[in-house]
Amino acid sequence: MKFLLLLLAATNELTVEQRLAGREFPSVFQAWSPADNLKGEDKQVTLARHDLVFHGPEFFGLKWNRPQIGLATGFTPESIAQGLKRRKEILERNPRTILLAEIRYRDAAKHYLPENHKFWKRTPDGKLAAGWEEGGYLQLDFGSAEFQKQVALQARAAVSSGVVDGVMLDWWKDDEERLALIKRIRKEIGDRALILANANDRKTPLSAEFINGYFMECYRSKTPADWQRIEETLVWAEANLRAPHINCLETWYQNSRADLNLMRATTALSLTMSDGFALFSDPNTLPTPDHLHDWYPFWNKSLGKPTGKGMMQNDGTARREFERGSVVYNPMGNGSRTVNFKDPRQSLTTGTKSKIHTVQSADGDIFILVK
Repeated sequence: MKFLLLLLAATNELTVEQRLAGREFPSVFQAWSPADNLKGEDKQVTLARHDLVFHGPEFFGLKWNRPQIGLATGFTPESIAQGLKRRKEILERNPRTILLAEIRYRDAAKHYLPENHKFWKRTPDGKLAAGWEEGGYLQLDFGSAEFQKQVALQARAAVSSGVVDGVMLDWWKDDEERLALIKRIRKEIGDRALILANANDRKTPLSAEFINGYFMECYRSKTPADWQRIEETLVWAEANLRAPHINCLETWYQNSRADLNLMRATTALSLTMSDGFALFSDPNTLPTPDHLHDWYPFWNKSLGKPTGKGMMQNDGTARREFERGSVVYNPMGNGSRTVNFKDPRQSLTTGTKSKIHTVQSADGDIFILVK
């Protein structure tokens, strides 16, 4: 961690806290897969539209120092140099971007470890336990203290490389084994490095003090009860997880990427109830890579910075003020709502300039100050 701080000073990079505080909104993240609708745009330019990116260490140019990744404890010197170069290129395009490396602990591809290695989890009859079905993964024995130590060493290697700001842990929930693991990881990476954990729409009070943010991969978002649960978890995470907060809210489309009301609702919920990041993406059931998404004009940074906290309104909506406008989130099941302003605002949804606007149920909108 000391090495990383010296590196930041030497390169005149903004600290994590400065990058988070200096963002303008909306603020969008990338979960592994990119936005793929901006044909002809340089891929690195598209990447830089996102203010937080998490992926495997290899995405950032790092190469583990063992052929079988599960046995590696660090990265090759050449790849660290390459990773630092890639980091510099990303931050030159977007100095506010947060970079996180996924560290596997729950399951992995079959070549991750030797076939008969003790770190694989086994069923009661001695067979290798199946993991993520879509990837053909096998489960890892993250209840093993020895394997927990290995995972923590890999997390430390990622942070110590200086290439990323922290780590991402998938498949997260509160249980005794994961609590022991997160304590080891936090001890190894230090207090300042970031930890993002995929808790979906669940709260994890036992491990909250060790985690900076949830990757809220909200695969359940079809009913008013789903959206209420998502909102409650996001609010709880902003209040109870470790600072600085990096909560990442993602929902999936239901019919197509043209479910624009759901994209706006997700974005508006993130904007009103958190200082985090939003994403609206493809559902995992598709045969294409998970989390592919469009880049929507609604996500262009039109609002500036927030000027206060989001507030629930008497009509059931949530509203928040920003330097250049306001955001309104209207939950599913709440019915159409009329929004009034003292001065004219332009709706990003309709393009209409007026003091009075309408926001439908399961929708949200950004209202820009009219000069």
